[in-house]
Amino acid sequence: MSKTRVATTWLDGCSGCHMSFLDIDERIVELASMIELVYSPIVDTKEFPENVDVTLVEGAISSDADIEEIINIRKNTKVLISFGDCAVSANVPAMRNRFERREVIDRAYIENANNNNHAPYQNIPGLMKSARPVHEFVQVDLFLQGCPPPSEAIYGVLSQLLAGEYPDLKGKTRFGA
Repeated sequence: MSKTRVATTWLDGCSGCHMSFLDIDERIVELASMIELVYSPIVDTKEFPENVDVTLVEGAISSDADIEEIINIRKNTKVLISFGDCAVSANVPAMRNRFERREVIDRAYIENANNNNHAPYQNIPGLMKSARPVHEFVQVDLFLQGCPPPSEAIYGVLSQLLAGEYPDLKGKTRFGA
């Protein structure tokens, strides 16, 4: 029997959702026996593969590169999960939305810098006018909210999907917790 091909990624987020994923603790060994982790920040794969069964996407869409990445991920994924409040609603990355892009860049790279006070200008993806949730760009199959989602909910969703069931998240997650 072939293993379920699973990927995780983060866009404009803090990696807290991935930390919560790792907080599954010893149950991660159980999941590992049923999945093949084909792409993730915690593995060394550079290109998003084809034919992924389940992808958990952490973070908001905030740059031109994020748009390209999420479109490619959706094209190659059967079940796409918005993983955490930033992916579901743009949450913390959207706090910058009331500011102009130049203000955000100047604040980050000039005003708050101790050394080398200048904005990067080479090989940097274009910053979008506002951070936006994943579902504004591609179809999302499941929304796993929380900041970060509780490890119990992550484990439950993956276990149910691996058992061929559609996850029921009622009462298992909420925004901000």
